[in-house]
Amino acid sequence: MRTLEFLASRLGKAVLVVIGVVVLNFLLIQLAPGDPAAVLAGEAGAGDELYLAQLREQFGLDRPLHVQLLSYLGNVLSGDLGYSYRNQVPVLELIADRLPATLLLTGSAFVFSLVLGVLLGILAASRRGTAADTVIMTGALVFYATPLFWIALMAVLVFSIYLPWLPPFDMETIGAGYTGWRRALDIAHHLVLPTVTLGLFFTATYARITRASMLEVMSLDFVKTARAKGVQQGRIIRRHVLRNAILPVFTLASVQAGQLVGGAVLTETVFAWPGIGRLMFDALFQRDYPVLLGVFLVTAIMVVLVNLAADLLYRIVDPRIETAA
Repeated sequence: MRTLEFLASRLGKAVLVVIGVVVLNFLLIQLAPGDPAAVLAGEAGAGDELYLAQLREQFGLDRPLHVQLLSYLGNVLSGDLGYSYRNQVPVLELIADRLPATLLLTGSAFVFSLVLGVLLGILAASRRGTAADTVIMTGALVFYATPLFWIALMAVLVFSIYLPWLPPFDMETIGAGYTGWRRALDIAHHLVLPTVTLGLFFTATYARITRASMLEVMSLDFVKTARAKGVQQGRIIRRHVLRNAILPVFTLASVQAGQLVGGAVLTETVFAWPGIGRLMFDALFQRDYPVLLGVFLVTAIMVVLVNLAADLLYRIVDPRIETAA
C-alpha cells in the first residue's frame, strides 16, 4: 500500500513537471530569433507581405502569445503535438518514426558505459596505487575532459577512414535490402562507433565514482573485520564492498540516463544517425518550432520516466531506505 501511495505521489509530481516543461519550452521558443513564416516563404520563393500574412494565419502565428500557449496546451493534452512546417506531416508521426533509433543508441550507450565503468572502477579500487589504477584513472580523466564531438570526429577518422573497420554514417547500409538477422547484424555494425563515442564520457564518470565509493567502503570497520577473519579478497569485494559501494553509482546512473538523450544530439549529427536528436538539430535550423517543442516534450517525458523508475528500483537495491511520498 505504501508503494502505491509513493507511486501515485511521484506520478502526480511528474505530470506537474511535464506541464511546467511544456510551458517553459513554449515561451523560450518564442524568444528564439527568426520567423518560421519567413523561412517557409523563402523556400517557396515568395517573400511578399501578403504571402507571409497567409502563412502566419495558416499556422496560427498571428494570434496573441497567451492564445497560442493555451491552444498548444490543449492540443498536447489531447495527444496532438502539432504539424511540422517543413515536413508537412504531424509531429507525433515524425517523432514516432525517429524515436526507436534514439532509444537503441542511448540504451546501448547506457549499458556499455555502466558495465564498463563499474568494471574499471572495481579494478582500479582493488589495485589501488598500481600501474593499472593509474592507467584507468588517467584514461577516465582524459575522456571526461575531452569534448564529445571531437571524440566522434576522431573515431570516424581512425576507424572508418584510416582503418576501414566500421561504417562511419547512418543506421544501416543503404540499398543493401537486408532482412532478419542480416539486417540486425548490419545495424549492430553501424551502432558500434556512435555507442562507444556517446558512452565513453559516462564510462569515465562511472569508473571514477565506483573507485571512490569502493575505497570509502573498504576503510569501514566491517570490511576490516572480514579481512581479520581471513575471508578471501575476492569475496570481500563482491559480497561486502561492491554491494554497498554501488548505491552512489546507481543514483548517478539514474540521473545521467536522461542526459544521454542530450548527448545523442551531437552523436547523431556527426554519425548521421536517424534519431530524434538529429531531428531536433535539423528543426532548429529550419525554424520548425512544432518539431522542436515535440522533441523537447518527448525528451522530458523520457527523463521523468527514467527517474521515476530509478526511485522505485532504489528500494530494491537498498531495502533500508524508507520512501517518503
